Amino acid sequence: MEQDNQKSECIFCGAIRANQDEEKLVVYRSKWNFVILNRFPYTSGHVMVVPNLHKPFFEDLDDPTQLELMRLITASTQVIRKVYHPDGFNIGANIGAGSGAGVQGHIHFHVVPRWDGDSNFMTTISDTRVIPEDLSQTLKKFKEAWPMK
Repeated sequence: MEQDNQKSECIFCGAIRANQDEEKLVVYRSKWNFVILNRFPYTSGHVMVVPNLHKPFFEDLDDPTQLELMRLITASTQVIRKVYHPDGFNIGANIGAGSGAGVQGHIHFHVVPRWDGDSNFMTTISDTRVIPEDLSQTLKKFKEAWPMK
């Protein structure tokens, strides 16, 4: 997990090393990737699927890592459907500073549940997030519902 000359440790690399899944909000660890709750979610159930390797671009990942990453995105949508019953999803990655990436240098994919009519301008207008559930409750629900054990 190289650091690309960053001054402080990457939050994802820190979560990988910590072995404190509850505190770091890690839902699931697999061989090449892991699933973690977003500490500053857009909505309840917002997770990120993250390779264990600190790499900036999707194309830097080998085939097994890419395949497993896509399988974990699929598993994440299954869990979110089971727990929250959303009407849809936003799934994507912000790659590089120009895209608005909050964590640069360590590729990761967001899986965000969406509901019909859930437009919320609180984040845009007042820099405030409205989340109806504590992250520890979300983590518990996800771990119980996770299809891979």
